[in-house]
Amino acid sequence: MRYLTAGESHGPALTVILEGCPAGLPISPDDVNLQLARRQKGFGRGARQRIERDQVEILSGVRRGETLGGPITLLIRNRDHQAWSETMGVESREGGPDRAITFPRPGHADLPGALKYARRDARDILERASARETAARVAAGAVARKLLEAAGIRLASCVLAIGPVKVERKATWEDCQGLDGDMPIPDEEARERAMMAIQGARDAGDTLGGVILVIASGIPPGLGSHVQWDRRLDARLAAQFMSIPSAKAVEIGDGVAVSAGSGSAAHDAILHTPGRGFHHPTNRAGGIEGGMTNGEEVRVSTYLKPISTLMRPLQSADLLTKASGKAQIERSDVCAVPAAAVIGEAVMALCLADAFQEKFGGDSLRELLRNAEAYRQQVMEY
Repeated sequence: MRYLTAGESHGPALTVILEGCPAGLPISPDDVNLQLARRQKGFGRGARQRIERDQVEILSGVRRGETLGGPITLLIRNRDHQAWSETMGVESREGGPDRAITFPRPGHADLPGALKYARRDARDILERASARETAARVAAGAVARKLLEAAGIRLASCVLAIGPVKVERKATWEDCQGLDGDMPIPDEEARERAMMAIQGARDAGDTLGGVILVIASGIPPGLGSHVQWDRRLDARLAAQFMSIPSAKAVEIGDGVAVSAGSGSAAHDAILHTPGRGFHHPTNRAGGIEGGMTNGEEVRVSTYLKPISTLMRPLQSADLLTKASGKAQIERSDVCAVPAAAVIGEAVMALCLADAFQEKFGGDSLRELLRNAEAYRQQVMEY
């Protein structure tokens, strides 16, 4: 499975084409809209979330509620485009609002993108670099999620930290179940402190980052491969999660903590139980060993920096005159970490669905699931 997104933040729409989904998967716009609505929640989100009410239009690849096996095209219209139609118009024109950005924002794609593409207006960069693009990935991820659910694989996520506020214990699958809404932190006291921290950052014209955890349960061993670097599933997952805007570090399992200890405290013992087969009593590896799933939960934590747009901006330099000044301000969030957890579920779903299809093949859902079930039986009988 592969996907390609297109569209600008204030353009007419976002589009994604998803290829490789087998025929016969039940899917409806409601399945996608549910995930799009989750992405727009979160304490600390900006005013745009009150404008956009993301709804998907399925343009190809689905008929009468089932996938056809061909490319699936999903479109999400930007309601805010109406106010930006002159600024973002396709036709060449003189005059009218251009809303140029010439004082690039530190930490954003503005400056490196302007230099790379030889643009004097950083809007040509930021419109595509905007996290608005992730709505398209969440839409594609909703389809991948349906495929995984048909195979008995489930996804969940939570927020582990907002700025200095952290959940001090290891979050479990049960902790993440049912968490949703504006602040999905599996600790009530930390949840209250996190919301206070976000409010404090808003009052100060500042922003906050944090940490998200995404868990996949029900995954068979053997997805991914050890034989080439680009087939290792942990490498593929890391690339997907690092592509989330603001992501600066990715951790598989307890990777950070075990790096400071001994091998005997880092690895997971192997047990064999009749009726369950091979398994591990702990999961420090985060469900991946040697680039392959080992049958345990896949756990990926992602560390997100604070958003680059500040209401009290940092020093910058004008792209045209080189004069010193303050970075320009775009409408933005104070904290988007809760939304990033939903985006994390989407990219996890896309990566795992790709690996699942790679392992078991099948042009129809029925064939794919039959192959997967035969493999699961083989593993149990090993």
